[in-house]
Amino acid sequence: MTTVAVVEDNATVRQTLVRWIDEAPGYRCVCACGTAEDALEQLPRHAPDVVLMDIQLPNLSGIACTVRLRELLPPVQIIMVTVYRDYDKIFKALQAGACGYLLKRSTPNELIQAVAEVRSGGAPMSSEIARRLVESFRQPALSQGQELSRREAEVLDLLCVGFSNKEIADHLHLSVETIRTHLRRIYEKLHVRSRTEAVIRYREARDRPSPPLTGE
Repeated sequence: MTTVAVVEDNATVRQTLVRWIDEAPGYRCVCACGTAEDALEQLPRHAPDVVLMDIQLPNLSGIACTVRLRELLPPVQIIMVTVYRDYDKIFKALQAGACGYLLKRSTPNELIQAVAEVRSGGAPMSSEIARRLVESFRQPALSQGQELSRREAEVLDLLCVGFSNKEIADHLHLSVETIRTHLRRIYEKLHVRSRTEAVIRYREARDRPSPPLTGE
């Protein structure tokens, strides 16, 4: 029996996903939550094999929830559920520890196939996302002139796990405008134009033994 949990704020969609899971032989929904906060409280008690995680949740995002769930339940497999192919958010979710993604317009059969795929060690995702993941390992490390300050590195660390500007600001006890300023400087230093590009470049550089950090 494969146990599944659903984290989805739309009650109709949540109930539909639960019904599809319970109707499939060999699958059972053990928990259904409407918010990330509720999921972080309830899921550790149920320890599901797979979580279907809405990528867009109120307050704490599905990406941030994924990060925390992976810390609380390392064995859990998380599939992001999204209305459309928002590649930036999907890519961040995969970096945060998700195993793949599923579109909300998927059929019951496609949903069960995705759950079965992650249970067998696979990763349901499009070829474009897979290609971007491969490319993320090919990015060059930060070069001279791209060094980040310690505060900028802290901001980018939180960006890497999918935190929003407000979540980063709250975590570092700074204003949202200050975070935006740090992000502008980070983009300039890394010669990138988006959050995803910045994360890719920084993750590659962070693999070096001594990351190039300057003072505050």
